[in-house]
Amino acid sequence: MQPLRPPSLGERIGVIADTHGLLRPEALEALEGVDRILHAGDIGDPNHLDVLARIAPVTAIRGNIDRGHWAKSLPGTASLMIGGLRIHMIHDRKALQADPGAEGWDVVISGHSHKPSIDETGSTLWLNPGAAGPRRFRLPITLAFLWEEAGRPRAMIHPLPV
Repeated sequence: MQPLRPPSLGERIGVIADTHGLLRPEALEALEGVDRILHAGDIGDPNHLDVLARIAPVTAIRGNIDRGHWAKSLPGTASLMIGGLRIHMIHDRKALQADPGAEGWDVVISGHSHKPSIDETGSTLWLNPGAAGPRRFRLPITLAFLWEEAGRPRAMIHPLPV
């Protein structure tokens, strides 16, 4: 059975977070064919960004466990435009001090909690891809896909078969 995939039209964005030094082969397989990869922090191993970049261009932010010289080059947040989507990334959603609507962000991506979620508040889609690294508590191992459909952001959580 083929896993559910986002539509193939437009940019397909793979969203991953909280790998904590474990880049699972199942995650790499799931990300094959995406146009961009966004890593929402807690990478744990800088070499993993190079591995992900072999699949698609990567934008990554620093998480609370990312330390050392390599991590200093990563921003704490990132705002970017992919296709028609205005996306803001922050590792811990609770640290966000801006109003996404006032900022004009269509999507806010966060990690940190390890809990996958997709919520919509007003015109903003809030996406936490969950954790793709070591299992924490009884939470699932997941990543997410993001795309634009009819001018709106759409996302899906993708459980990894581990």
